[in-house]
Amino acid sequence: MQTINISDFRANLLKYLEIANSGEQISVTSNNKLLATVTPPINQQELAKQQLKALASTAKIHDITSPTDSEWNALS
Repeated sequence: MQTINISDFRANLLKYLEIANSGEQISVTSNNKLLATVTPPINQQELAKQQLKALASTAKIHDITSPTDSEWNALS
């Protein structure tokens, strides 16, 4: 993680946003006090795929269609 001063961040905003976009986190400080952390964007599609893979590893075949012991009347 890279740490930079706010004045340097302002002067080179595009440069630091491109660095963050490539995957590196950047901490922005003022008087050695942390103001913000700029992080890479989250790929929502990839995150969803990972979550589905994790869910698929614990799913049971016929889990939803297996009969249950309780009676259920869908028309009532």
